[in-house]
Amino acid sequence: MNTLNTPDLPEIQYTIWSADLHGHRFHIKLRIESPLPTGQILQMPAWIPGSYLIRDFSKQIETIEAFAVESPNELLALERIDNDQWRLPKMAGPVEILTTVYAFDSSVRAAYLDTERAFINLSSVCLAVKGQESLPCALILIPPQDTCAQHWTIQTGLRSVKVDNQGYGFYLAKNYDDLLDHPIAMGEFQIAHWTSNGVSHSMAIQGCIYEIDLERLATDLQAICTCTINLFEPKTKAAPFQNYLFLVNAVLAGYGGLEHRNSTALLCKRDQIPQINTPLDETAYREFLGLCSHEYFHAWLVKRIQPKAFQPYQLDRRNHTRLLWLFEGFTSYYDDLQLFRSKRIDLKTYLKLVANNWNAILRGPGRLKQSLADSSFDAWTKYYQADENTPNAVVSYYGKGALFALGLDLKIRVFTGDRQSLDDVMRAIWQRHGVTLEGIAEDGLDAIILEVLGAGFTKTWNEFKSRYIFGVKDIPIQKWLPNSIAVKPKSQTKLEQIKLQLGLRHTDANGWLKVTHVLDGGAAQLAGLATGDLLASINGERITHTRWDKVLSSLIPGQVMQICFYRDDLEHECMTVLEDEQIPTQHTLTPAE
Repeated sequence: MNTLNTPDLPEIQYTIWSADLHGHRFHIKLRIESPLPTGQILQMPAWIPGSYLIRDFSKQIETIEAFAVESPNELLALERIDNDQWRLPKMAGPVEILTTVYAFDSSVRAAYLDTERAFINLSSVCLAVKGQESLPCALILIPPQDTCAQHWTIQTGLRSVKVDNQGYGFYLAKNYDDLLDHPIAMGEFQIAHWTSNGVSHSMAIQGCIYEIDLERLATDLQAICTCTINLFEPKTKAAPFQNYLFLVNAVLAGYGGLEHRNSTALLCKRDQIPQINTPLDETAYREFLGLCSHEYFHAWLVKRIQPKAFQPYQLDRRNHTRLLWLFEGFTSYYDDLQLFRSKRIDLKTYLKLVANNWNAILRGPGRLKQSLADSSFDAWTKYYQADENTPNAVVSYYGKGALFALGLDLKIRVFTGDRQSLDDVMRAIWQRHGVTLEGIAEDGLDAIILEVLGAGFTKTWNEFKSRYIFGVKDIPIQKWLPNSIAVKPKSQTKLEQIKLQLGLRHTDANGWLKVTHVLDGGAAQLAGLATGDLLASINGERITHTRWDKVLSSLIPGQVMQICFYRDDLEHECMTVLEDEQIPTQHTLTPAE
């Protein structure tokens, strides 16, 4: 496969084509016009920004070869430095490196290729040319030769320079970082278009079986996007990008998103997408709109407003910050709030979403052990590498961060007599750190809070930091909500109470009910149950996944429970008692009558 070579191409050029749709392999040719004469080092990223886990993308490289352009038939010796680094020999003149990369990760974080579609996060296929990352990069996309892909088109936010009507051809990135921040989807799409404040937006969806209601999608997304642009720029109403693209892969079961500068990659269930003449689960669709709102908000908060720890990203190692509660937590607060403000949901629905998040936090024992700051810092090893003890040891910087943002918003409104809100703080952050692209220091929010609200807010802010950011106190939202919102204890059925008292999570395993998590302080833990146990019976009644609710409903509070279970194929028995104090506090929020 010949790489396009014209005088207009930059010194770093990547060419990608599908080598084997059935075997899920891409070929990537990297051309370096001026490799460092001391021995150019090549390195594959270990993680992708926005997903804080070392993923070691180099493990998917099947073959790697290097050639001098002047001697294309002669292999150059590549020195292996590490699992993700190679060094070229000392030489002068352009070189080409050809890699074969296996691509069968259906998430939004890596690369995927089969006979139906292709998806590429360039961080998982493109080697970095160490020391030359600041140079402009060309990307050439070559169409597959397979007949099954003859109607594929390309969807990406990367700047095209010379492409055909399907999108294949020549693209340009400002530098390596810019290249990595533009995912690419290939296949057949249904596409919705709209403008928000004069800016072109699109959503390209693949995976749906039926015709999508593109008009409804465009109407709802236009309202959300316009609302978010206006939040950050109420005067100019200007977006920080010239166009924006939502890339959606609809599947049987899956959910997630990853933010980029002028696009986002989303994974959702097919039944979350409105399709013509097909019943729609409105709750599921609302969840999808919330995902869109969340990732779109990141175009301001994360992609432009960043912690200093991310400037620049160091993709060969963990980049720690204690501020993910701000970047992910505040985004999680605003994603549903923007649905309400854009009139996609009503107040009752919005308050239910807030209460659901609040109650989920209160059910997690880890909230009493890990602070938001530590949750952020430890995301790499705890949040993104969850295990059976995670609920007991970890608090989500998404969930509690959103609750913290709500609490701060409420306190600001009371302090200023409703003249200001968290919106004013967000706009100040945007002007100081988003417009300028100057990263936020770990304590950088202090000055902005006091600049916006004045020295009189110092005591409140310091208490918020000590109790809820660096401490593990529960956030008392019920004390700060206005009288227009009614806070009541959540009414629960007997079955719901028993499940909370047990403190046990499970899955179905070949007809057995298998324990996956045991929560601190629950009856299951006091009985001695552990992850991996197979539950056989309670009080002599056989337990299966389908009989679980029926057996639990027959229990009496205060009654001694006799549990039979298997651990490592050995039978065990234990006893425990359901106590009222094992039920965590739960709330409902409704508009006051």
